[in-house]
Amino acid sequence: MPVSRRTVLARAAAGSATLAAAAALPAATETFGATAAAAPASGGYRIGLGISDLTGPAAECGMMGYSQLEQTTAGIHLRPRARAFVFAAADRRIVYVVAENGMIFQSVHRGVMLELARRFGGLYTEQNVMLTSTHSHATCGGSSHDYAYNLSILGFQQQVYDAEVNGIVEAIEAAHDDLGPATLALGRTELHDASVNRSRVAFERNPETDKGHFPDAIDPAVTALSIVKGGKQVGAITWYATHNTSMSNSNRLISSDNKGYASFAHEHIEHDVRYLDGRPDFIAAFAQTNAGDMSPNLNLRPTSGPTEDEFENTRIIGERQYAASKAALAQARSIEGPVDALLCYIDLADIAVDGRFTPDGQPRHTAPAAAGVALIAGSVEDGPGLPGLPIPEGVRNPFLEALGDPTAPAPAWLADAQAPKAIVAPLGLMPPAPWVPNIVPIQIVRIGELYLAGGGGEFTIVSGLRIRRAVAAALGVDVEQVLMQGYANAYHEYVTTPEEYDAQQYEGGSTLFGRYTLPAYLQEFTRLASAFAARQSIRRGPAPRDISQLQPNFVPAPGPDATPPGRAFGDVLSQPAPTYAPGERAAAEFVSAHPKHNPRRNGTFLEVQRRTASGAWTRVANEGEWAVRYHWSRRGAAESVAGFTWDIPGDVEPGHYRFVHYADALGADGALRPFTGTSDEFEIG
Repeated sequence: MPVSRRTVLARAAAGSATLAAAAALPAATETFGATAAAAPASGGYRIGLGISDLTGPAAECGMMGYSQLEQTTAGIHLRPRARAFVFAAADRRIVYVVAENGMIFQSVHRGVMLELARRFGGLYTEQNVMLTSTHSHATCGGSSHDYAYNLSILGFQQQVYDAEVNGIVEAIEAAHDDLGPATLALGRTELHDASVNRSRVAFERNPETDKGHFPDAIDPAVTALSIVKGGKQVGAITWYATHNTSMSNSNRLISSDNKGYASFAHEHIEHDVRYLDGRPDFIAAFAQTNAGDMSPNLNLRPTSGPTEDEFENTRIIGERQYAASKAALAQARSIEGPVDALLCYIDLADIAVDGRFTPDGQPRHTAPAAAGVALIAGSVEDGPGLPGLPIPEGVRNPFLEALGDPTAPAPAWLADAQAPKAIVAPLGLMPPAPWVPNIVPIQIVRIGELYLAGGGGEFTIVSGLRIRRAVAAALGVDVEQVLMQGYANAYHEYVTTPEEYDAQQYEGGSTLFGRYTLPAYLQEFTRLASAFAARQSIRRGPAPRDISQLQPNFVPAPGPDATPPGRAFGDVLSQPAPTYAPGERAAAEFVSAHPKHNPRRNGTFLEVQRRTASGAWTRVANEGEWAVRYHWSRRGAAESVAGFTWDIPGDVEPGHYRFVHYADALGADGALRPFTGTSDEFEIG
């Protein structure tokens, strides 16, 4: 029997966990101002760094980014993490977070702010905290409260939401506890072989004054911030524009992708960071800027360039970013100056844009969100767009059946307002609430001589350049000092220039609020930056929506775990070979349990152990690191198999090794019972 839309939403409201409002969020009428002194106090900077795990369920969870119904998790390759930095100078402090997930949705932003208020009172708020995403397309989806982004996930996933909120808050708390005297240095270089413009036709429509800034149609700028404590480098943040999409839409292993590998190379390979050993001595974040039209797939098709192997491409593109970061850091110079931040909210669906910010000098207006045909078609270079729109005959999506088909005809006035876009889904007019957010934050963060202009979109390189110019002019600084921090605090898809929008490539079709979205951003960033520069107060703006109680979920929870006849949890189904040589791949399979029963965040499903001279066993590798892959599969109705591979390093110490698998099985009585499986020993000569 079909379930009505109203019934589904009522059930979701009744069953959804309520966010604990430990402290009220600011009201729309409140005003905020930038009040930093001209320079840090004589004590200089105090800086703290923190890291935590964001990994969601490693089985049967829709993955975020490519919006493909069939792309669900089935294991882990490189665990995604949140890296947090607290910068304090004089009486001001700011928090900057780089999360290795798909997007920072406003649901997660709100959840983080509420938890920070509960733990720290008014110390860390939406005004001085910036949350950013690396935009990996190989992590768990479902943390959003926006229906468009839960479409392929089949609804809101509380486990994923909790992993992201808790992981980000844990990283911030660790950074807070790590605060201590530090110095900053800023370096720059260029990287020309880790991105390509995937929308060259649209880019070429821009004026020569813009194109001349990017002669190769890419943004090669690498900006690296070095953090030193006690004469020792303890961390770095590196900004570079390239999509985090080296892993394809056929991949089912959770991965932080190329930017995650860059962090792994800097932390683990160079500084020997072991993520299970407590607070690391070094943390390196690789952040985005204006990557909207920048692809890492250098041959302009998925998984192609520089090789035809997605894992190898992830490593190479990540390694190139790491090497560029090192080059920038090698020439970094010491910087000073205050830290400060300012944020306000804008309604992208209803902004009157002054002619000073439009291409033709005429006043214009944004429009409610609408997806274009090009969005549905997707990017040829990186992968398709939204799934199943229009719905193919014979294919069911219970999410759409409950909420309604978003491809209803758009009214004529919206078609006119969005022209020349051919509208396929009027997302801003859909019941029971707009399917994407329209009230979103913009933010300016200052870290010494560096300014970040934060927005919740995927800005093309020319869109980012225009915003950087506008902010720099309002602040009275050089444009090189301003970075466009995309993927910040919210997510509403793309921002193209009006000229690029007219081409209606994928990015233009995904610029949801119409041709004048960028002019609206230019106007509002100019207003925010002017207030920031003048130390003036600014209204918070319209309040962002909260529809956390209207969140259906059509993914059934896994039931009790089972084992094959005659087998127990942890039994080895496939033993590793007796001997291996360095450079070979060792493998084993275990009777396991469903990973949703315990995603083992900040833990691991596998340790590779070596026997020491005393006969004890010590961990030398683990799932979550690059060399180990975890493949989950279902057998029958309730049996799980965990397969693991380990790429043995060329410089491995000879000796005896074994695999040890950890998981938790759900019993018929509802109890969760941990178990361990241990393989036979194998020798590496």
